[in-house]
Amino acid sequence: MEQFLEFAVNNWMLVTALLALFALLAWDSSHKAGPKVSTHEATRLINQNNALVLDIREKADFKAGHLVDSINIPNSQVTNRIEELEKHKSVPIIVVCKTGQTASAASKALKDNGFEQVYRLGGGIMEWTNNNLPLVKK
Repeated sequence: MEQFLEFAVNNWMLVTALLALFALLAWDSSHKAGPKVSTHEATRLINQNNALVLDIREKADFKAGHLVDSINIPNSQVTNRIEELEKHKSVPIIVVCKTGQTASAASKALKDNGFEQVYRLGGGIMEWTNNNLPLVKK
């Protein structure tokens, strides 16, 4: 650790450039996948803009509890089943996963296929339940 600190002090411009590159990479990745929305913003999009909720969790997790009228396409199948969503290109799509971490890949796949209004639910279904919002259980 001492050597690292000595290196960082002696090469502060290099370390700063590396940190800036990491920040740009993180920004670029989140920009390509679409913006995160809070549970409040997601509710507004659903109620006012008839947003479609795409739940990318596995079928068993989906059956245990999901948002009303959401569509379940597991994350591993999104790119293969994207044609099922073609009729929803004109409405906002909110991608939901368990914790908000895996929604990026599915969101990016949608954006790459011409879906312009793609959002990711920040915190995923766990944030939804932490805010005591309703789930449908089948």
